Amino acid sequence: MIDKRLFKLEGIISTLIVLVFMTGIQGLAILAQGIFLARAIVDFWQNKLSSETSLNIALFALAFFVRQLLVVIKNKYMAVYADKAVETYRIKLLEKYTEIGSTIIADQGTGNAVTTLGVGLDNVKNYFQLLLIKVFDLSIIPWLILMYILYTKWEQGLFLLLIFPVVIIFFVILGLAAQSKADAEFVNFKNLNNRFVDALRGLPTLKQLGLADQYSDEIYQISEDYRKTTMRTLRIAMTSTFALDFFTTLSIAVVAVFLGFDLLNGVMTLLPALTILILAPEYFLPLRNFSDDYHATLNGKNALTDVLSMIDRPTIKDQDKLTLTTWHNQAQLTLAHVDFSYSEQAVLKDINIQVTGYQKIAVVGESGSGKSTLLNIISGFLLPTGGQINVANQAIPHLAQVDWQKQFFYMPQHPYIFHDTLRENITFYAKNVTDEKIKIATQKAGLTELVNELPEGLDSIVGESGRQVSGGQAQRIALARMLLDDQRKILFFDEPTAHLDIETEYDLKQTMAPILSSHLVFFATHRLHWLDQMDYVLVMRHGKIVEQGEPQQLLADGHSQLNQLRHDLGSV
Repeated sequence: MIDKRLFKLEGIISTLIVLVFMTGIQGLAILAQGIFLARAIVDFWQNKLSSETSLNIALFALAFFVRQLLVVIKNKYMAVYADKAVETYRIKLLEKYTEIGSTIIADQGTGNAVTTLGVGLDNVKNYFQLLLIKVFDLSIIPWLILMYILYTKWEQGLFLLLIFPVVIIFFVILGLAAQSKADAEFVNFKNLNNRFVDALRGLPTLKQLGLADQYSDEIYQISEDYRKTTMRTLRIAMTSTFALDFFTTLSIAVVAVFLGFDLLNGVMTLLPALTILILAPEYFLPLRNFSDDYHATLNGKNALTDVLSMIDRPTIKDQDKLTLTTWHNQAQLTLAHVDFSYSEQAVLKDINIQVTGYQKIAVVGESGSGKSTLLNIISGFLLPTGGQINVANQAIPHLAQVDWQKQFFYMPQHPYIFHDTLRENITFYAKNVTDEKIKIATQKAGLTELVNELPEGLDSIVGESGRQVSGGQAQRIALARMLLDDQRKILFFDEPTAHLDIETEYDLKQTMAPILSSHLVFFATHRLHWLDQMDYVLVMRHGKIVEQGEPQQLLADGHSQLNQLRHDLGSV
């Protein structure tokens, strides 16, 4: 019900102690409210209008006021703490994303990460505000009332004590069913977010390929699944609430019937009977409130589990951290028998690579051969499931290392262009550069024409809600970023020209060629004309490196895998 990891939060123990204290006072106020209300009603029934009756009414009003005031104070108190706790989790989550964010995104998707940080933490806040209060109400208030009823009429108290676990059992049974449905609902919600974010990011490509309508149908179907799952969860939740209300109402009715018999038989007087009857609904009220808010906070509980699991996710141990100042022409990287599996399906198998210094390495193969996955392993965006890695004579378990990822640029098929000025997009990795260096970088990257076209030049807004740039222009902006930071000596290219026309690709190739020198380059492509810029090639098929060596030597061998690939692709 309450995750033990919550008790690691700063100030949680003192907060819960204060909450217990306020709940205890609230329970006594409820008890006093019932007692003085019963006394006042009995006085009116017996026509005993006196100062004592007025005192009973005043004490009832005071108890009622204290009870409601404590409800407000508790909600406000827990709201303040919930805000503080959620911000603490938000900071820790952001720190975790910063530390191992690339592997999180690769593992769970951008949509899931964004959802957890946004809507997920909002649900956690509701969980703190609602459920913790109700848990302590349920743990304290019914038992104060039960002790008074046992003292007044032990038979009625015993009945209420015995019926309480029966009601809880039905609540637990239906609650578990609702929990199962809520888990499925939350999974569908995260799936919907992932698909939605991916669709937004890939919308221009989908439009170009004429698949926008088809993908919108897929998003609609996912949202429909989420709607149906939500309705199933609500159906079970409402059934649970109905069952709880039915049993508690029936229990109160049984108590009322036996109290009526006791009154008719003269076993007890009106005052204690009426007091018990007034307090009986209050005895069940915390359980009913807990039931309502439990179903309302199931998503918060699931989100909290995700947040805590993410925060507790193991980081790189000190002895496994890579220490690398700057990649140089004598540095070495070795991958030995590296494997990678996704959902128990092997994607990469027995990868063996050794590179030194500023080699330019092409990774070629048909679509689905594992080129992008290999680049993601080497860049640290994915963690290998087997094998050994050695960088600069340091054995490490994986390349999701801060010192390694500070060394490289990664250019995907679609470089991300931020909603900002062209200047800020170009200087993303190098903020403190002079205008002269920016000018030189834009010229070398072939952006001069774009800068001249923009109404405010480098200070024009581009990206989302700004001037849209073409695929070739986006690639040139990414190249300009590379040119401004000469400290990063490793370059990763993942099919950077896959969606460009031949003319644009040729122009971009002339721009990129000088940039590739004095760098370690991994260039994944299925367009083999790039081999004339490379001095080593890895040929991949079905997740394996089937051949590697110098391009010219492999091309000279008529039976090589590279020549076979060239034949299959129908290009050089």
